[in-house]
Amino acid sequence: MTDASHDPQDGAADDSAPGWDAIDGALARVYPGQEPKHYGTLLKWRLGGHDPLDGISVWKRAEPVPHWHFVTYGLSELYAKESDDPAVSGFGFELTMRVACGAADEAPPNWVFSFLQNLARYVFQSGNAFDDGHWMTANGPIALDTGTQLCSMGFAFDPELPAIETPHGHLAFLQIVGLTLDEERAAKRWRTRALLDTLLPHMPLWVTDLGRASLLERADVRAQVDEGTRRDGSSSGSLFTDVLGWETRKRLLRAPVIEITVGARQVDELVTLLPLRLPFDRPFRLVGHNGAVRFVHGDANDVTDEDGTLTLRLTDATVQALARTLQPRAGEYAVDGLDGVRWRVEKTVIRDAQGNAVQTIG
Repeated sequence: MTDASHDPQDGAADDSAPGWDAIDGALARVYPGQEPKHYGTLLKWRLGGHDPLDGISVWKRAEPVPHWHFVTYGLSELYAKESDDPAVSGFGFELTMRVACGAADEAPPNWVFSFLQNLARYVFQSGNAFDDGHWMTANGPIALDTGTQLCSMGFAFDPELPAIETPHGHLAFLQIVGLTLDEERAAKRWRTRALLDTLLPHMPLWVTDLGRASLLERADVRAQVDEGTRRDGSSSGSLFTDVLGWETRKRLLRAPVIEITVGARQVDELVTLLPLRLPFDRPFRLVGHNGAVRFVHGDANDVTDEDGTLTLRLTDATVQALARTLQPRAGEYAVDGLDGVRWRVEKTVIRDAQGNAVQTIG
């Protein structure tokens, strides 16, 4: 991206950019009379470029703590209405992010531009949109070569930018909030938005500070999160895994057994989340490339296999037994009360973007 004057029409088919103008209008109410630093994309995505965002604007703020406020242009429909849903502009949101800075800093950090473009690229290529209360792992530090502990992110409506109605439909401003790994885990165990609301008094406006430690190290924050989790259970209803499969094995003079294979990386999350879902009468799905295992609460244990989904109906006692028994280590496991099922845990190899193995679990 290049530092540029505000030129929304660059690359447009005509001089009209009503979606862009609507975003500008929302920001003018927060920053009246102020001009942002604007960074435009040289070759637009729709013209074959690599970066999906047409631009990113940045404001420097002194209050409540010094920070840069980033806002994207490109996840909504900036120029013309092209999507089929008249009520929603594009993906229905633009991303924002607030990043702590020094009072004397004159330019925003470069890593944020690549970070935002990468998130937008994920949305464009996958079709998966973010929303308030979502979370996402970064599979490493959100800013490389900084030593930051922030390796994940949560999403919340920007506290200063309410949703707007544009000529192309509804548009929300979703703020990215950098999280540590244990904060990500807490978000999955409880609810992401509830966790972010708990952290807010200790990180005003959800400013992302690369140098901060986990706020769960504070006893008061940890107590609030633990109490909320016990009270509410978890809102995480599914977990994706690269390694998932099952088959029925016949046994001599005994009933057949269903052997479920999972990757070690997901075992810890699975046994953490099941006791926070099923006792609250909330199902849980372990999703793989070619099928899913669905866990539901029941008065008796039962297993059914239908249409690519294996359903395990489990009692409270069996949920607790599974959580105690299954380990994130390669091996075979049998759970008390679930006689017709065996679990096979395989090692998980985590690789970087170049395909190099960086961690082995199990």
